[in-house]
Amino acid sequence: MPAVARLDPKDVFTPEEWASLSRRSSWLGLVCVAGAWGVIFGAGAMFVLWPNPLTYILAVMLIGARQLGLAILMHDAAHGALHANAKINDWVGEWLCAAPVGARLKSYREYHLTHHRFTEQPEDPDLALSAPFPISRKSLWRKIARDLTGQTFLKQRTAQLFGGRKPGEVLNGSNGRFLLANALLFAGCIAAGYWWAYPALWIAPMATWLPLITRLRNIGEHACVKAKDDPFTHARTTLANPIERLFIAPYWVHFHAEHHAFMHVPCYRLERMHRMLMDKGYWSRMKIAPGYAAVLQEAAPA
Repeated sequence: MPAVARLDPKDVFTPEEWASLSRRSSWLGLVCVAGAWGVIFGAGAMFVLWPNPLTYILAVMLIGARQLGLAILMHDAAHGALHANAKINDWVGEWLCAAPVGARLKSYREYHLTHHRFTEQPEDPDLALSAPFPISRKSLWRKIARDLTGQTFLKQRTAQLFGGRKPGEVLNGSNGRFLLANALLFAGCIAAGYWWAYPALWIAPMATWLPLITRLRNIGEHACVKAKDDPFTHARTTLANPIERLFIAPYWVHFHAEHHAFMHVPCYRLERMHRMLMDKGYWSRMKIAPGYAAVLQEAAPA
């Protein structure tokens, strides 16, 4: 099938507006990456200083959300939007974002741009993520249980190590880069005198909370979205509240309809673009959910 229709930014924004939205910063993307790692280390330190079940659960959720955040920032790098310098964009996206969570920027970029080119069409490599919906609530709970008990993680890692890949996984990449990045993290924990922090505060979030919120992200973006010729209909925007943004949807990932309409706009400008589009009346052409509870209600109604 032919590639999906694209919007000309000049038909929506003034030249000045578009210049401000599409500009790649030399520092905002780096601040986002540093912020992700800051939360990861900060949440780990919180549990080390105040070890109890509550701080552990909180640390797992915060770290898992920032592991997803690294994948989101890798996604920005795949669009060339993380940094104004292409070499810095790709190095940071590869080594500080992709490798620690088991992805590879180059292969992800090729895969993901195909998703944008053929969104919700048979050639879309992510179609399998949205095609089954709506599903039953029992089916959704079974998937959530598999995520939180590590079954999804084990299945994905087995596929990564021994071949095969499921649509939408952030795990499509070089085993060598993943092993090297994680060896450095483990070595850092050993050097700090907390060897157990690597399995407890890096692998455990990756095996539990990360698969769950990755699933929620995928459902929020395309499940039950009836994509039409209008590029504003190719994805859903979810109006995540501050708690959802902290634990489920970091780095403006929930503004997905805006991203699909103008895929090269940096993530840190998506919220501003959303407000501009609302002011211009484009809300009537977009699928917008009031939160992730509403998304799940539509994706698993009974």
